[in-house]
This record gives sequence, structure tokens and C-alpha cells, in this order.
Amino acid sequence: MIELKQLTKQYGKPGRLTTALSGLDLSIQKGEIFGVIGHSGAGKSTLIRCMNLLERPTSGEVWVNGINLTALGKKQLQNERRKIGMIFQHFNLLSSATVFDNIAFPLRLCNTPKSKVEQKVGELLALVGLEEHRHKYPAQLSGGQKQRVGIARALASDPEVLLCDEATSALDPQTTDSILKLLLDINRRFNLTIVLITHEMHVIQSICDRVAVIHQGGIVEEGPVTEVFLKPRHEVTRDFIRNDQLSDGDPFTTLSGQPNERTVKITFLGAKTYESTLSDVVRETGVTFAILQGTISKIKETPYGQLIVRFEGSPESVNQTVVQLQKQGLDVEVSS
Repeated sequence: MIELKQLTKQYGKPGRLTTALSGLDLSIQKGEIFGVIGHSGAGKSTLIRCMNLLERPTSGEVWVNGINLTALGKKQLQNERRKIGMIFQHFNLLSSATVFDNIAFPLRLCNTPKSKVEQKVGELLALVGLEEHRHKYPAQLSGGQKQRVGIARALASDPEVLLCDEATSALDPQTTDSILKLLLDINRRFNLTIVLITHEMHVIQSICDRVAVIHQGGIVEEGPVTEVFLKPRHEVTRDFIRNDQLSDGDPFTTLSGQPNERTVKITFLGAKTYESTLSDVVRETGVTFAILQGTISKIKETPYGQLIVRFEGSPESVNQTVVQLQKQGLDVEVSS
């Protein structure tokens, strides 16, 4: 659906160039919610603006639905951009226009008949839950309501792709969750490809299918959210996860055991999260255990759990316990 090939973006003049993106490759499939996470200055906003050529890349290609946008002329590019909706961190609404007129704006730009504008805007107001606010102005709305207007406006031209540039970072946590649920509903209802730029791991974990981690203008890690979140390879990814979990200390790395003790981190995914696998195995092997830390949560709709456990027993029985847990399909990491 979206293919970025050796994408490079530089700013400035020769001799004083700043590189925002450097030879970046990325592939996003039709109908998925794809997240891009990175710290401030990593290049994520430049990346999403290059996807619809609001920023023209210095080099490389941007392909959307089989069309190379970087090879198009101005008029052709305008036509293709109508298939790409975009919502922004600070809403970018017309302050002197009503909610209705803000949503109708892209339709009127392409001379849509008045009756069709009325019908389409009415449908979108119902979709985002703002029917009662159609005659209000942006200044009369909350932040969440403004973003709902932005989403409705982005959907007005029936796009195939929706780009979200830090769409929830200006919102409180409760409002953020409601906007994320709305985006998930839109994705499922219309099979709309959504690309979501953020610096919040919670956003990625809530609704994304796959994620790419961007750092210093390049992708340092990419894959299904469950894989990247539970088995991060890059230090930047691990940093995001640590900050999201807000842990005051990880017993897995901060405690040292006695010779007959072993600290392990056990990860449960899917239905196994709620099964009694651990108690069944230790009953069989005869080791005792203490739970030092535990969490149960969800990645999108997939439940997962993590336990940090201290096993006590003979080295042989502890090793057998680890092997048996792994045979049951659990990921078990043994502290060094």
C-alpha cells in the first residue's frame, strides 16, 4: 500500500545541511494500523509529511497504492493527495468556520454538489459523534471534539490512507483513549490504512498492528507490536518501554540471588496469559517460587502477562522448570 524507498530528506544549504531522514525504507500494508514511534527530533513528523509530499524528499521514492508520487506533476499529485487524509496534533481547523463548514471544506474545494455535501457531512458528524455540535465554532469545542472534527474532515474525500501526526499528544489520557477507539472503529469499518506517528508507547500498544522505531532519521527496529514490545532489540525501543511502564526498579536486573535461587522473567501471550501453566509446572518439578513483580495488559486486543519470579530449589530442578515452561510455549528469560 505504502512503499518508501531510500527516502532521504535534508534541509539547509550545501555545506550546512541537516539530514532529517537518511536512506529510509518502509513498507506498510493495506488495511493495517501502522505506528511510527520516536523521540523529538528523530524525524517522524518529516517522515509522515513526506508520505503525501507536503515535504518533498531530497531523494528516494514514495509509492502509494502502486503510484510513485515523487514522479507526478502538480495536477496529478493533487488528485492523488485526495486519497490521503491527514489529521494534526493541533487540529488545524478554520476558526471562523462552523464544525459543519470545517468538515465540508475539502468537498467544496472540489466543487461537490450542495446536496451531496449535506449528506456526506451529516454521515461524518454521526460517525464521530458530533451531530449536536454542527453549528458550533472550534473555540466552543473541547480538544477531543476538535480532533473529532479533524478526523471527519480528513475522511470527507473518502481517502484510502489516513495519516495521523501526533494526533493525541495534545489530549488528556481519557480523551486520547476515546480518539484511539474511534480510529480503530474507522479502520475496521472502512478497511482504511492508518499511519500513526507518536512518541507514546501506550498509543502504539492500544491500536497498532505493526510498529517502526525511528532514531536519527532511520528505522532501527520494525515488526509486529507484540514482538517489538515484548522482545525489544534496540536500546531506544527499550527506553520507550521502560518509560511507559514507569517502573521504580526491575527486580529482574537489580536483585542477585543465592546459589540455589534463580530469577526469571516469564512472558505469557494470548490465551496462555490466563492459564495455570506456572503452578502446574512447579508442582511437577518441585521448586518453590516467589512472584517479585507481575503485570497483565493488552497489546491491541491480545492479552499478555509478564511475571518476574524467583525460583528456589536444586539447580537441576530449577533448570527443568525453565525447560518445561519453554516447552509450554512461554518465553522465559533467565537472569545472569
